Amino acid sequence: MRVNKKYSCLPAEEKGIHIINIRAIEDIGYDQHESTLLNSLSKNPDADCKYGLYFRDGKRKVDYILVYHYKKSSAGKALARRAQQNDASMRSSKQDQPLPGKGVQLEMGESEPHMDYHEDDKRFRREEYEGNLVEAGLELERDEDTKIHGIGFVKIHAPWNVLCREAEFLKLKMPTKKMYQINQTHGLLKKINSVIQKITEPIQPKVAEHKPQTVKRLSYPFSREKQHLFDLSDKDSFFDSKTRSTIVYEILKRTTCTKAKYSMGITSLLANGVYSAAYPLHDGDYEGENVEPNDRKLLCEEWASYGVFYKYQPIDLVRKYFGEKIGLYFAWLGVYTQMLIPASIVGIIVFLYGCATVDENIPSMEMCDQRNNITMCPLCDKTCSYWKMSSACATARASHLFDNPATVFFSVFMALWAATFMEHWKRKQMRLNYRWDLTGFEEEEDHPRAEYEAKVLEKSLRKEHKHKETDKEKLTWKDRFPAYLTNFVGIIFMVGLTFAIVFGVIIYRISTAAALAISSTPSGRSSVRVTVTATAVIINLVVIIILDEVYGCIARWLTQIEVPKTDKNFEERLIFKAFLLKFVNAYTPIFYVAFFKGRFVGRPGDYVYIFHSFRMEECAPGGCLMELCIQLSIIMLGKQLIQNNLFEIGIPKMKKFIRYLKLKRRRSLDHEEHMKKKQRYEVDYNLEPFAGLTPEYMEMIIQFGFVTLFVASFPLAPLFALLNNIIEIRLDAKKFVTELRRPVAVRAKDIGIWYNILRGIGKLAVIINAFVISFTSDFIPRLVYLYMYSENGTMHGFVNHTLSSFNVSDFQAGTAPNDPLDLGYEVQICRYKDYREPPWSENKYDISKDFWAVLAARLAFVIVFQNLVMFMSEFVDWIIPDIPKDISQQIHKEKVLMVEVFMREEQGKLQMLETWKDKDKTKGENCNNHSPRLSRSRSGSLSSCHSYPLDV
Repeated sequence: MRVNKKYSCLPAEEKGIHIINIRAIEDIGYDQHESTLLNSLSKNPDADCKYGLYFRDGKRKVDYILVYHYKKSSAGKALARRAQQNDASMRSSKQDQPLPGKGVQLEMGESEPHMDYHEDDKRFRREEYEGNLVEAGLELERDEDTKIHGIGFVKIHAPWNVLCREAEFLKLKMPTKKMYQINQTHGLLKKINSVIQKITEPIQPKVAEHKPQTVKRLSYPFSREKQHLFDLSDKDSFFDSKTRSTIVYEILKRTTCTKAKYSMGITSLLANGVYSAAYPLHDGDYEGENVEPNDRKLLCEEWASYGVFYKYQPIDLVRKYFGEKIGLYFAWLGVYTQMLIPASIVGIIVFLYGCATVDENIPSMEMCDQRNNITMCPLCDKTCSYWKMSSACATARASHLFDNPATVFFSVFMALWAATFMEHWKRKQMRLNYRWDLTGFEEEEDHPRAEYEAKVLEKSLRKEHKHKETDKEKLTWKDRFPAYLTNFVGIIFMVGLTFAIVFGVIIYRISTAAALAISSTPSGRSSVRVTVTATAVIINLVVIIILDEVYGCIARWLTQIEVPKTDKNFEERLIFKAFLLKFVNAYTPIFYVAFFKGRFVGRPGDYVYIFHSFRMEECAPGGCLMELCIQLSIIMLGKQLIQNNLFEIGIPKMKKFIRYLKLKRRRSLDHEEHMKKKQRYEVDYNLEPFAGLTPEYMEMIIQFGFVTLFVASFPLAPLFALLNNIIEIRLDAKKFVTELRRPVAVRAKDIGIWYNILRGIGKLAVIINAFVISFTSDFIPRLVYLYMYSENGTMHGFVNHTLSSFNVSDFQAGTAPNDPLDLGYEVQICRYKDYREPPWSENKYDISKDFWAVLAARLAFVIVFQNLVMFMSEFVDWIIPDIPKDISQQIHKEKVLMVEVFMREEQGKLQMLETWKDKDKTKGENCNNHSPRLSRSRSGSLSSCHSYPLDV
């Protein structure tokens, strides 16, 4: 009864009772006084197993949970009597049963021949798969007597020998007995570090893992032959819960189920509905009065709480509980948030500089001076009339807050900041790799995905049917060509859809501006530009949020039809598609305002029209930079507030509430069952499944783009990103600790493809900011005027220099204002913003020489700015080493110590062999010096002489 010994709910040998039949009686709904037999075996089985954290014996820890749906039909009293009559024969049966509860399933199967075929097929696959898990060395225990009706749980425990075997296969680095001193700083650096530690002590989390360590255990890939090197004094804690669940998951992935010509691992069984869920358990409850101390509770108190937002993250404890991949994400998010602090401070200084100098800005003062009496041409045909430039005074003053010489410095600063951030993260990553024993870790090829195996099986079956060949098949580019074509067409269509929506918003802006201009009230006409801009940005924000969710689903579907081989390939392709679509979706409206709005307007008397009726919109007299700032701020803040925070809080809670209502509707329990405390695996089943880190990284990468790409137009972007991230860290932490099932720990030494995306955005930011400064802002035209056209070396006359003149008699028929006397006087010459020849020139309205001078200066600035900043970024990259010097020394020290350990071990073995040889030689000499009487009995003496080394 080997299997029953391992996988029964209670040790059957102690009680002399067959557990299978007890479960069968329980499952068929036998009389209540009969079911007390189970209760008599243990006083409080739920307390003994710590409410689902251990098997029923209270000794074997639950490392993983498999969940399945089953149809629990009541067979009535006849089935109960039948089970009772067969009880004796089942007790005396010699056949091993893989799991408790199988007996009742067989009985039900026999009594109900018309049972659903699909349910039978799933049950057979589960039986075979669980049998294969047993053969792999895992120990299982089934529980169908839960508060969740129709849900069964299979608890999995990995014994010591299986853990050792798999740890050796996976080359897990484990701490050895050897400990060594970590190099400490000396002299002035030591004093500085001690002062910093005392200052930052209040913001350090109160966890043991976060305290600075002076000694470290030497780590080495686990080997069963070298177990004496490792500290095995406490085998229960040698492999922590994270490592145990990782080992079990690896076994689940490679264990197959071959029924009906299928070869499946756990991923395929989950996809086909054989199992409904698979997850490791949380360590325990995180709130309550009598909750035992555990890592989850500690994380909730010191990490996943808004009250500790000012503290550092306990990254080592996060890695210990969730694994290296999730630990690296939160470490990266913490480094990014810390680096936003200096960027925010500089951004605030730049903004305050703009506020302080707004009254000294000569161009805005000239625009606000009503004595200049500059009459501007109409903003639209017929309905719009002439207007005074001084009416745009507020816009001009606000533009100076973001369009001043300090913004150029800030753009250079942010480009260097991005390079410094990337280098700082690489160094932090190396420190974590050393601390987490990931140095030398190389990712091995992952198991093929279930969908890939199914496609390969389908292809091999077709080929076998045609050619009778059974060679190992794989998917080629020809097999994937329809999927590649679908991907290309789909992405082009989605990008085109984004452009079409932006174009639709442009039509809305133009038509709304024309409609509001008809308003007879002066206040209505003066607020046209603000109203149109605000409503258009809100429409853009709503569309972006909706399309973000749609594009995320489409990117996943496009990746699925490609059928990537491994999970890593699937994740990388999904990230690329989702980032491409979401990048285009988020930044297309901003790109339009920054680089296209007001560029293709034409001039009075020869405007450019859309659909022969809508005139292209123009920038404000102060330029489009202020509108770009409004667009950027509303979209950035709206996305962070609505999409990142409200959605992350609201949607998981709503899903959890819906699951609760469904389970409550399906529940048919009496009062005693309802009052019983839930098992740990039942509580975790009600949590939201972990969907990967891609959404978390994606929102931060898009935010990084807002911070760096258009920072020249919005210096406060780093500040708003910092405030958002302070909340985001605790929000994500709370979600991982309290709202999600515990994810399987995944080893990783870096953040993967996201690092390359960050570097790409950093390079692109330099180019975009160069174009924003030179083409969107008035920085270059002001420099050109100051050094080429100014008579007294000041900015006086700059506004007049940027305006061209137009004779109102040159309006095309039907485009002149309906009310030309709206200003109270007749207008003959109106002004518009452009560099063109005046109407009294020979080449009237042609582009003037000033335009070409400004254009040449703009292009020269782009080239100089881009190359200079790129060079400075590369210099920062070169001057900061990727690996900190102390870490490289510690890694070298570990290698030397490991060589010494093995050399000592080899020397010990050689000394032992020499000792044995010396003893053997001495024994042989003693045998040769024996008396003749003893030598006559040669065989006996020889055998006695050689018995010692044989025994050894």
